[in-house]
Amino acid sequence: MSIDKSSEFTQEEQDLAAFAKAFGHPARIAILKILAAKNACICGEIVEVLPLAQATVSQHLKALKEAGLIQGTIDGPKSCYCINWAAFNAFKQQFTTLFSTLETGKQKCC
Repeated sequence: MSIDKSSEFTQEEQDLAAFAKAFGHPARIAILKILAAKNACICGEIVEVLPLAQATVSQHLKALKEAGLIQGTIDGPKSCYCINWAAFNAFKQQFTTLFSTLETGKQKCC
């Protein structure tokens, strides 16, 4: 039996890890590029552009939504999605801060 130790980390560390995991698949990066290029809510068009089945695209959209990167609305039988720019910019700032913090401690090693 494994024990979940994620509670031992700060909420910010957990959020950044979830954000990074959402970026961990090329299909999700492609989806974000599509949404950013359209700069509007997109419904079924994502499936038409990607070489993936509708169910697979839905799984990737779900992962992006759970990470807070996109937001969506349900309009009858279809769902429409757009980038959650407020969350995206907050995570961007957190990563910039993390990278800056890591770089201040850099030194020659190995």
